[in-house]
Amino acid sequence: MRLPKYFKIKISTVGTTKKILKEYSLYTVCEEARCPNKSYCFSMPTATFLILGDTCTRSCAYCSVKSGIPKEVDLSEPYRIVSAAKKIGLKYIVITSVTRDDLKDGGASHFAKTIRVIKNYLPDVKIEVLTPDFKGDIKALRLVLNESPTVFNHNIETVKRLYPLLKPQADYLRSLKILTEASKFGSLIKVKSGLMVGLGETIDEIVETMSELVKSGCKILTIGQYLRPSKRNISVKKYLKMEEFEELKNIALSLGFEYVLSGPLVRSSMNAKETYKLLDEKML
Repeated sequence: MRLPKYFKIKISTVGTTKKILKEYSLYTVCEEARCPNKSYCFSMPTATFLILGDTCTRSCAYCSVKSGIPKEVDLSEPYRIVSAAKKIGLKYIVITSVTRDDLKDGGASHFAKTIRVIKNYLPDVKIEVLTPDFKGDIKALRLVLNESPTVFNHNIETVKRLYPLLKPQADYLRSLKILTEASKFGSLIKVKSGLMVGLGETIDEIVETMSELVKSGCKILTIGQYLRPSKRNISVKKYLKMEEFEELKNIALSLGFEYVLSGPLVRSSMNAKETYKLLDEKML
């Protein structure tokens, strides 16, 4: 399948962002997941920090992050993130991680520590976290939520039928449970999720998934086209047209989402600062 012209990306100058990340030995999901928007985001400048190493204990069919046995948790990592964020000039920091099923709390305590350290050294910065499912451990989830991130994000990724194919070590209902519990925690934390399309799902399945996300208390939704990051990953089944993304956005808003980003190159953490700002202004 040929990539439609509207998926073509203008390469931007990444400036010093990549050098700073390398200087502080930090991973980003932008690089590890081979995000097509990497040069755009680095040039902003912004980046999504990937904590808990670069090796995932799961192996999802669509993801290019390497899987295997991870290294020990680096306890100095939160402080290096603070140093890099200062140097880059970030006012909105997005933190995500590989899935760490090898850890008792799934890495939740390290997420919590990272939030605390950032708030201590950069008190005016907003923090968005994009977490794994912690194997459904609500106590682990609360470790993160107790630190009051500005936005809590957990991506549902795809429709229920495709979970066994795309995310065999995950569970659709477990992810909905994580979002539901996060939404119960308090109105000050905005709950967000994301969907990939073009993997063989039907429009009815997408609408059903969006409906269940709204019921879970999710306020912000991102919808983007799946792009195959490498030959070892699952193939694209369909490239959606621009009007189809607009239709999905309108359906999502009609279902009750407060803010929706829908488009070919939309990614969960892309323009996260701008999304939060627009939603915050809307709620005033």
